[in-house]
Amino acid sequence: MMSKKHCPYVAALLCATSAYAGAGEPGEARLTSVTVVGHYDNAVGTSDAASEGTVTSDLIRNRPALRTGELLEFVPGMIVTQHSGDGKANQYFLRGFNLDHGTDFATHVDGMPVNMRSHAHGQGYTDLGFLIPELVQRIEYKKGPYFASEGDFSSAGSARMRLADRLPNGTATVSIGENGYRRMVVTDSVAARDGNVVYGLEVHRNRGPWQTPEDLRKYNATVRYVHGSSSDGFSLTAMAYRNTWKATDQVPLRAVEGGQLGRFDGVDASDGGASSRYSLSWALRKRGAGSLTEVDAYAVASSLDLYSNFTYFLDNPDDGDQFTQSERRRMAGLNAAHSWTGSVNGLAMRNKVGLQARADRLAPVGLYQSVQRARGATVREDRLTEASAGVYVENTIAWLPAFRSVAGVRYDRYRFDVDSSIGGNPGRASDGIASPKLSLVFGPWSKTELFVNAGKGFHSNDARGVAQAVDPVTPLVATRGIELGARTEIVPGLQSSLALWRLDIDSELLFIGDVGDTEASRASSRRGIEWNNHYVAAPWLLFDVDLAVSRARFTQPDPAGPRIPGSLGKVASFGATVTGLGRWSGGVQARYFGPRPLVEDGSVKSRSTALLYGRIGYAVSKATRISLDVFNLLDRQASDVDYLYRSRLRGEEAGGVEDVHFHPVEPRSVRLTLAHNF
Repeated sequence: MMSKKHCPYVAALLCATSAYAGAGEPGEARLTSVTVVGHYDNAVGTSDAASEGTVTSDLIRNRPALRTGELLEFVPGMIVTQHSGDGKANQYFLRGFNLDHGTDFATHVDGMPVNMRSHAHGQGYTDLGFLIPELVQRIEYKKGPYFASEGDFSSAGSARMRLADRLPNGTATVSIGENGYRRMVVTDSVAARDGNVVYGLEVHRNRGPWQTPEDLRKYNATVRYVHGSSSDGFSLTAMAYRNTWKATDQVPLRAVEGGQLGRFDGVDASDGGASSRYSLSWALRKRGAGSLTEVDAYAVASSLDLYSNFTYFLDNPDDGDQFTQSERRRMAGLNAAHSWTGSVNGLAMRNKVGLQARADRLAPVGLYQSVQRARGATVREDRLTEASAGVYVENTIAWLPAFRSVAGVRYDRYRFDVDSSIGGNPGRASDGIASPKLSLVFGPWSKTELFVNAGKGFHSNDARGVAQAVDPVTPLVATRGIELGARTEIVPGLQSSLALWRLDIDSELLFIGDVGDTEASRASSRRGIEWNNHYVAAPWLLFDVDLAVSRARFTQPDPAGPRIPGSLGKVASFGATVTGLGRWSGGVQARYFGPRPLVEDGSVKSRSTALLYGRIGYAVSKATRISLDVFNLLDRQASDVDYLYRSRLRGEEAGGVEDVHFHPVEPRSVRLTLAHNF
């Protein structure tokens, strides 16, 4: 569980700035030893903030996950839930945010952005269904707007998932479980033309516990050619994803308490959808004498047809209120960065310059009335192009052996071009924003570092709101954050970090439960404290304990009240992982997220949710292992998500009833997995 890696002096100061900092460059003779504890690479000397870190593939393999999107729960303090079918993007919570489907948290896979801007369902929509978890090599996470290389949607944080360049062996995996759960995966890497071909294939079926079977049908394929190393070589990756499903969305609490509906019943059995994503990406890493050049280029074609009915029969008493959100997207982009080391007056220094460009074409993106998935009237249909370019510079100086600074600034420019079916709304708009950043790192002293981080960030708004003729929304919304942190390894085997933070946003994006979309709202402020711990108690036993408390409030007065609906105040998680104990392995993972206000005055709140997952594994032979996963081990009746809004069931009064609507966590379920290496 304990290993060593070595970085040159300058790279060790900055290895969080570049994931590809290597060894052996001229003028970099002094080496710093960095300890990797358990499944995390969060040692003293590896990052520029207490809330920054890396998760390795060991932890990803050893922790059970109910859904692919739960990969982001490896980010300490992150909660991932679902309020619809598993073909739809998950619901994310972090640092006092209900992030909806990804707003204010940026996610990338090998340089490709996952967040979809001006999306049919929600700004920053982040669907990780196209990812095969067995191919993820590591997850690099950051929190707060303190990093020059992170742009749109990254104010609360960001995660960069890196795919494996090679695999130690081929693996065939078959999983079966209750409620028709079936999953088959094959992964392998083979030598080819002075490089490696890495591939993965996934087929997934699931009915789920719902009265209307989910009938999930998911297909994934990834093929990747890698030449050279991660710090000096290139890769070409093709990915394909297709998914269809039926959804049981949130249900009204009054109907469940009154016995009209069961917890796993739905109102409209035709809800659900179909999604697809196809991508081709190329990445280059080229090392020079004290320099590194990084280039990522990508092209993505994606689609979504989403059928939802949150208010049932409120607006259309005869046929129901189902609506269809649909889009066809083409996206292309380029990321380029060059960094080099040097010295000024004997001070070690590193500079980095970067360019990030992206263009999205949606033709069309639409909202339609529908009945049993049959489209009716068009509410609006748009064809739009959203293009952006961001440039940044960053400078790091080691002023003293125990003090360094990281100063950066980025400038982003956006252009929105919308052709709308709504008269008077076609339009163009553009905007730019500058975002300065500064980090100060003190230490290490007694295996302890201190951090001061500050920065400005932003999130973009939906192009359709930006370009509308009446009451257009602000194109780029500024955020400002500050953080004080500490990280220590003073206790043998323990990596512990503490962060106190604050984040202010000029305009809050809120998810509106009865229309299934986000809208701009008042300015807001959040502050909180996080404490993360990773402890190797024995070579075969690892503990993880993460605690987070936050406070979120609107800062502009309004009679409705100051609380932000859906904002999360308390998060706790605990994990224990056993590996290398003879043929046996296993672990438990517990998570808790506290009650959330559902209305601005705080008069209605959701209940808290606490879940426990468990795994036990046995190595039948060196090549074959079997594992048993149990989700919601205590069979708790809790909610994945709660909203307060007005809806109408058949037979209710014409104006409907304002009520809490919730999506239940899945009941206790068991999955058995057989994996064979070849």
